[in-house]
Amino acid sequence: MYSKCWEIIKDDSKKTFEVCGIGTNNNLFTNSVHGMQRAGMNVSYVTPPVTNKTSSKEIVTVSGYTKEDGLHERLVKEYRKINSQSMEDW
Repeated sequence: MYSKCWEIIKDDSKKTFEVCGIGTNNNLFTNSVHGMQRAGMNVSYVTPPVTNKTSSKEIVTVSGYTKEDGLHERLVKEYRKINSQSMEDW
């Protein structure tokens, strides 16, 4: 069994992805993406294992998606904006 996994977030609307990092416990990462999904954002994630073939962040690819630097930060800002608007409505 693999002890480390890549944390990859995908913007399914724009078909882009970003490798956020390596994690041994992906709960925080997956919960944040699930929150974005519940807010109506069209995002998903994958957590493939770190192997010899994918030992470097630059080597990791996602079929059908292009790499976008800063994607995670952009999505977090969008998520915060959505949450702040829902709090104002409440």
